[in-house]
Amino acid sequence: MSKVYLLNTLIVPIDFNIYRYAYIKLERISLEKAKQILTNNPFISAIGHEGTAKLLSQLLGINIPVNRISVFFELGDIGIHFFLKQRLPEGKILTKEELEKLDYWLVKSWVM
Repeated sequence: MSKVYLLNTLIVPIDFNIYRYAYIKLERISLEKAKQILTNNPFISAIGHEGTAKLLSQLLGINIPVNRISVFFELGDIGIHFFLKQRLPEGKILTKEELEKLDYWLVKSWVM
């Protein structure tokens, strides 16, 4: 059964011990599309920072728990990625209020 993950990175982690290759599709999506996907499917939060979880909870209107886990996609899995459009200084952890001031994209990925 395919899984849906919510991540705070654009990395699409594939376990190359299982798969020699995988095709990955990426699509920039709207906040409304992300909300539709996440409210219509059970999802696993892999959001590892409280500020990001709070901001996404507010933007999406659903509870996004902090869940600092490692994820490995399998064929058919979908990712919704919160992608900041700038690189942060090393070790910097942002609050919800700091994140609100930054530009970001929401990106859907799926593995085939």
